[in-house]
Amino acid sequence: MIRALYSAGSGMIAQQVNIDNIAHNLANANTVGFKVRRTQFQDLMYQTLSQPGAAATAQTVIPTGLQLGLGARASSNSIVFEQGSFQLTGNSLDMVVQGKGFFQIRRPSGELAYTRGGQFHLDRDGNVVTQDGDPLEPQITIPPNAQAITIAADGTVSFSQPGQAASQVVGQIQLANFVNPAGLNSLGRNLYAPTDASGEPVVGNPGGQEGIGALLQGYTENSNVNVVEEFISMIVSQRAYEANTKVVKAADEMYQQVNNVSR
Repeated sequence: MIRALYSAGSGMIAQQVNIDNIAHNLANANTVGFKVRRTQFQDLMYQTLSQPGAAATAQTVIPTGLQLGLGARASSNSIVFEQGSFQLTGNSLDMVVQGKGFFQIRRPSGELAYTRGGQFHLDRDGNVVTQDGDPLEPQITIPPNAQAITIAADGTVSFSQPGQAASQVVGQIQLANFVNPAGLNSLGRNLYAPTDASGEPVVGNPGGQEGIGALLQGYTENSNVNVVEEFISMIVSQRAYEANTKVVKAADEMYQQVNNVSR
C-alpha cells in the first residue's frame, strides 16, 4: 500500500508538470515564432519480487515474473518545430523562414542566440534589431534616406533612394540550422542557444544547399500552438490526475482498515 501512495503521488506530480507545460503553450498561442512543447513521460524503476526467466525448477523457468513499478515522471518536454501559419503584415522588416533555419541574434553579452521570430525594427543608427534592441547577425544597416527596403528570398537586402532608379545592396542575411533543433536551450524572449544535444549551427544563405529555407518578406510566422489540441490534452491530464487522487484515497482507506484491526 505504501507503493500505491508513492506511485500515485508521482503520477500526480507528473500530470502537474504536464498542466504547467500546457498552460505555457496556451499563454504563447499568439506569440510570433513560438514553437509548442510536448511533455513526455517515463515509468520509474521497478521492484522485482520474481525475476522473469529465473529458474523455477531444474527444467523450467518463470515465464513472466513479478515486478511492481514505482510510478512515473515527466522526462522531457521536447520542442516541436513544425511550421506555423503565415500572417501578412506589410512591414518591410518582417520576415518568415519558409522551412528550416533560424535568424542569428547578437546578444548584449556578445554571444549568438537564434530565433524563429522574424519581427525586426530599425534602431536610431539604422541597424536591423529585434524588439529588445539586439542586432541581427550579420549586421544590416539601412541609411536614413532609404525608401523602399527589399529583402529577397536568398537574404539579399537592398534599398532605393530618392532620385535613383537602381537599388543598392546593403547586406546579406544568413540563417543557421541545427541537426537536432529540439535539443536547443530555450532562453526566453523567443531566443534559443545551442547545446551539445542540438549540435553546432550550420550557417548559410536562405534557400541554399545547407537545407535552410528561403525568406519571405512582409509576413510573420504565427505560433504553431493548436488551441483545440491543448484543451484536449488538458482534459486528459486532468482526468489522469483525478484517477491518481482516487488511488491515494483508496490506499488511505486501506491503511485505515489496517489500523482498526487491533481495536
